[in-house]
Amino acid sequence: ASYCASTAVYLSAHQSIGVPQPLIVFGTEEQKQKFLPRFATGSISAFALTEPDVGSDPAKMTTKAEPTPDGKHFIINGEKLWCTNGIRADIMVVMAQTPAKIVHGKPRQQITAFIVERSMGGVENVHRCEFMGLKGIQNGLLRFNNVKVPVENIIGGEGQGLKIALTTLNTGRLTMPAAVTGASKYCLQSVIEWSNERVQWGSKIGKHEAVASKIAAMTSTIFAMESVSEIASVMADKKETDIRLEAAMAKLATTEASWKIVDGAVQIRGGRGYETARSLKARGEKPWAVERVMRDARINTIIEGTSQIMRLFIAREAMDMHVRNIMSVIGPRVSFFKRIGNFFKAFAFYAVWYPKQYLPGSTVPEGVPSRLMTHFKFIGCNAKKLARHLFHAMMIYQTNLEGKQHLLAKLVNVGTDLFSMSCALSRAVYLHQQNPSDDGALELADLFCLQARGRIRKQFSGLFFNRDKFVYKVAQNALEGKYRWLESDIF
Repeated sequence: ASYCASTAVYLSAHQSIGVPQPLIVFGTEEQKQKFLPRFATGSISAFALTEPDVGSDPAKMTTKAEPTPDGKHFIINGEKLWCTNGIRADIMVVMAQTPAKIVHGKPRQQITAFIVERSMGGVENVHRCEFMGLKGIQNGLLRFNNVKVPVENIIGGEGQGLKIALTTLNTGRLTMPAAVTGASKYCLQSVIEWSNERVQWGSKIGKHEAVASKIAAMTSTIFAMESVSEIASVMADKKETDIRLEAAMAKLATTEASWKIVDGAVQIRGGRGYETARSLKARGEKPWAVERVMRDARINTIIEGTSQIMRLFIAREAMDMHVRNIMSVIGPRVSFFKRIGNFFKAFAFYAVWYPKQYLPGSTVPEGVPSRLMTHFKFIGCNAKKLARHLFHAMMIYQTNLEGKQHLLAKLVNVGTDLFSMSCALSRAVYLHQQNPSDDGALELADLFCLQARGRIRKQFSGLFFNRDKFVYKVAQNALEGKYRWLESDIF
């Protein structure tokens, strides 16, 4: 992943979101015995979810799977777009709509996961997609024409497709932090070498503050990224808790940080950052492929859930407790007497919960070096401040809160930075305990936390007093053509 993002994507699509992962988690013993050995002997897998007109809302997919009259097979028809490995995969997970089921007197859409083998026939490679970067991947538009799939190839049962997709994407999202951390380390390595070699105005460029500050931020951020990746992966391996929230925060934090690091590497290397590795090599210079890394990295805040979708997802997860409490009182299906009872239950809960959010944060764990103590205290206090502000936002905007995406994004940014700080501090303390004579990890965690604290204060300061309405107004004016004159002199 540090050198070739295409290889990382190839492997991730094959084993993290392809057939092996959902099969291990949701598959029957018979399915595991039949398919898993094939991946040890060269079979390539893929995950087919996105469609030409369906991106982040899989509930609207149009690919259909209709049962045969004898009930032994399903016939799949539809198209899947941006299916990584799909052009070459011989086994893939395909999400499709199956006939709706009646639940409480109303039809409920069913999305089901199927194991589809190319040998079944009817799987057509319509087009291999080409992108800004990731030139080495086999990604394309697939068409399923009357593909006959036995019912034994359904994973997890009918109607479990969305659950399987979301669970599988957790694993896929955890590959992103590892991959982008590797690419960021490659960029840092190229920058350090160049900054120690290049001389400007009588000094190596690494001695100039403008460059040194970028290198310091890159180094400390990479330490935090690796910490987030490792701790989130350990949580996933333990299988003791639902890691949807942690996986989403890890993906969001590391991909956005990585893009800044890649951009910084290109900036520091200047023309040699913008020039291709092939061109550099042709004229006798070391072929650092920073330009290619930038093209490859641009997709990272888009795939496995865009940063915008991640923020909405994280916000919804964070609000889940409050939503359940509120809906138990105002929900349309709640009877009058039950509503009254739920109101008093909610009142009793918040009468205790809300005042606690003003109490001091949790105590600092034993063994924490003094230079990091203030950061631990900061996390405890600001985690409670975040909880208060989230609650206030829900009370102010109620059902309109979901539309306040800037506000939610700021709250999520705070939570993500607090999570990253926690991971960086925990890993720094552990590494220092293993080798007390080396304070390198403490320095990196300290710097990262100092910078994160600045970002958190800025996010909090603009929560409720900002220019969000004016920004939205200008955007709508642009969409309606008010500023069309800006476009008049282009060819």
